[in-house]
Amino acid sequence: MEEKQESQKSRTYKQSITEVFKETKSTENGLSSADAAERLRTNGYNQLAEKKKKSSLQLFLETFKDAMVIVLLIVAVVQMVMGAYVESLVIFIVLLMNSVVSVIQTKKAEGSLEALKNLSAPDARVIRDGKEQTIAAKDLVVGDVFSLEAGDYVPADGRLLEASSLKVDEGMLTGESTSAEKEVTEIEGTVPVGDRVNMVHSGTIVTYGRAKVLVTAVAGQTEIGQVAGLLESTDEHKTPLQKGLDSFSKKLSLAILALSLVILGIQLARLFMGDQSGDMTESVVQAFMFAVAVAVAAIPEALQSIVTIVLSIGTKTMAKKNAIIRKLPAVETLGSTSIICTDKTGTLTQNKMTVVDYYLPNGETGDFNQEPSSWSLGEKRLVEINVLVNDAIIAEDGSKLGDPTEVALIDFSEANNQSYREIRETYPRQNELPFDSDRKLMSTVHEIDGERLLMTKGGPDIVFDRCDRVLLDGEVVPMTEALRQKYQEQNELFSTRALRVLAFGYKPLDQQEITFDDENGLIFAGLVAMIDPPREEVFQAIEEAHSAGIKTIMITGDHKTTAVAIAKEIGIFKEGDMALTGTELDELSEPQLVDVLKKVSVYARVSPENKIRIVRAWQTMGHISAMTGDGVNDAPALKQADIGIAMGTGTDVAKDAAAMVLTDDNFVSIVSAVEVGRNVFDNIKKSIAYLFAGNLGAIISIIFALIADWSNPFTALQLLFINLVNDSLPAIALGMEKGEPTIMKRQPRDPNAGIFTGNTLISVTYRGILIAVAVIVAQWLGMQHSAEMGVAMSFSTLIWCRTLQTMPARSNTQTALQAGFFSNQMVLLAMLVCAVLYSVTLIPGLREVFAIPAAFGLEQIMICIGLALGATVLMEATKLILVAFKKEGAE
Repeated sequence: MEEKQESQKSRTYKQSITEVFKETKSTENGLSSADAAERLRTNGYNQLAEKKKKSSLQLFLETFKDAMVIVLLIVAVVQMVMGAYVESLVIFIVLLMNSVVSVIQTKKAEGSLEALKNLSAPDARVIRDGKEQTIAAKDLVVGDVFSLEAGDYVPADGRLLEASSLKVDEGMLTGESTSAEKEVTEIEGTVPVGDRVNMVHSGTIVTYGRAKVLVTAVAGQTEIGQVAGLLESTDEHKTPLQKGLDSFSKKLSLAILALSLVILGIQLARLFMGDQSGDMTESVVQAFMFAVAVAVAAIPEALQSIVTIVLSIGTKTMAKKNAIIRKLPAVETLGSTSIICTDKTGTLTQNKMTVVDYYLPNGETGDFNQEPSSWSLGEKRLVEINVLVNDAIIAEDGSKLGDPTEVALIDFSEANNQSYREIRETYPRQNELPFDSDRKLMSTVHEIDGERLLMTKGGPDIVFDRCDRVLLDGEVVPMTEALRQKYQEQNELFSTRALRVLAFGYKPLDQQEITFDDENGLIFAGLVAMIDPPREEVFQAIEEAHSAGIKTIMITGDHKTTAVAIAKEIGIFKEGDMALTGTELDELSEPQLVDVLKKVSVYARVSPENKIRIVRAWQTMGHISAMTGDGVNDAPALKQADIGIAMGTGTDVAKDAAAMVLTDDNFVSIVSAVEVGRNVFDNIKKSIAYLFAGNLGAIISIIFALIADWSNPFTALQLLFINLVNDSLPAIALGMEKGEPTIMKRQPRDPNAGIFTGNTLISVTYRGILIAVAVIVAQWLGMQHSAEMGVAMSFSTLIWCRTLQTMPARSNTQTALQAGFFSNQMVLLAMLVCAVLYSVTLIPGLREVFAIPAAFGLEQIMICIGLALGATVLMEATKLILVAFKKEGAE
């Protein structure tokens, strides 16, 4: 696996400079213009290639391939033939809107590669024909030599020939929040991108220093080019709801066709087996129209729009919880999520370095003294060096500018009631030796209490080697091996806690001017330990995710030790868990990865390919995975994941590839969004169950009437009217229902499970049967007066059953009173509208149109309402009985 991985990436960072020059056929003086022009002609421009995109028309037409959409189109055409122009128009408008929205979302998603292209530097300073000149970055070729300075975008991948205090922000590729230090060196063995200190990569930004670079890769061969290739080849997955609706639509279409043909066959058989005297054309047409009406009644025309509306309601709720949904189906996908692969920096942590401990040479550690006037010389000197050997500042508006580590040091002073400005104004800087990656030190000169001092900060091992004395309890004493060993052990102790440690020293100076040699013979002043601390609210969120059956995995560009320490602290890494680096992951075969996958809670120093492999492995095992990210390197995995989650502070590339964007970059918002997603899916199921319970009740009533040789219980117009009245508003109102109390206590739902499974299927069937019984009884009672009265009572009872059924449809476990009768006022409003629309059919002049005889009065209306109310009460009472049985069984 490792060899395969290496074959896909340049080995340039492991070669000697001589070998790199030989391979690129270049020299320190770069190429000639003629040679560069020939290479450009042969290999093409230094820009990312674009894949041919589908036209808007193609995307628009593809939206009509869905089985339910096809059925709805057929229904709309049939309804137009039957004269129901308004309903047909509504269906056409809804389908058109859904298609337009789908095309817009797809076009937006295509912005990922465009955003990648825009990361390329516009110009580059190259050496050609022995002279430095500025050319368009797209004209760079392998073998060119270019220069870099602070603020420059790196125009191509390259090997460092010269580097002076070079720092590069590679966060877009590695996910690390601090700039990477670069140096001219040779590297042995295979290392991830973040550890290739002798290379710079296209699209990254130089934050400090300068360099001379040999181009080793351009266009699609660069690291960013490989990310673009992964992004282009990564497939987006249909959500569980989309898969479920696709499967259900096909089955429903066949079932409705079969039912309509059976009903038509029975009616035609009766016609031709009965009295055939006279013209039967009208009777045949009526039989056909009724069969079509049954099909219309069985199909919930509003299903597509209701699902879209409920998802939209979910997006608004998520927006209030700092989660912006870019792709509508992602709302529902979140509810099915069983794996969250999250970045560490900024998502689980605060994304700011914070001093959490210190160590004085006398062993003092822990909480710093909050009263500066009582500080010992050791405490005073430690804070002075922290603040003075430091370029960070706090602006007038409170914003903090500078390296995160240096900002943490002045925050440490401020937090202990010592103004950093006061120290700097009292002891102004007289001279300095800036930090560079070779020395790993920074020094400044100040006059303190009449004594000129050189103050130094740097890596502990470097400072220990430069110190020959120690400031111990206010006295300067020689540095012994025992003391040095003690301080090294303390540094190691801090490191095991994943803390970043800086060491501080100083010494008196006689002269004003200083050189690097003066950074020897220092007096050791102490250590300061810092970390990017976890967000306080993350601990509870991870526990809540665990309770909801969701495994949280940390995937980060940081080192394994740091990642594991944070993961243990916040509850991600538990006893028996494993941590893998990207290199270790590359060495695992697919069967080996599957064997350990469930045990791995932390992945460190990973590559874009590693992230995609992790996501695919979980998907292969049938899990719905969410992946967070903010850099360009995250984009392919964000697209591959079932739900890609980009950070609001992340790159445009990541946002374009993601389905959701967190405005606060907070893991807690992901868990909150999962809760909303679960509730959205619950509400979609409630809406669908409501629709089909009503439809099932009508179909059972029709079939019973046919078997009993009664007249059809509804006219075609009545069925269409019932659909118009009861199919939309109540179902949409159910989409606004609040979450069930146990929503985050249950396991993620099986993504392969259908919509009508378990309790939902039982509930739909039970409610449909109760509605059918109420309608059948109503027709029988009406038939005692006349066949026309039987039809009128069937029609009225079905409308009232479906209207009142909205209440029990609010929950499968709670009654409407338990859920809060007035907690969803949209349900009450929808029921009121349904009642008003029904009353319109009783208006003189319209009664005849809806086949309601003059004798149908208040008594019959009350009987219909009573039957509907009885069915509703039974639906609610059954919940109480089932819950009581469950409690008894549990005890």
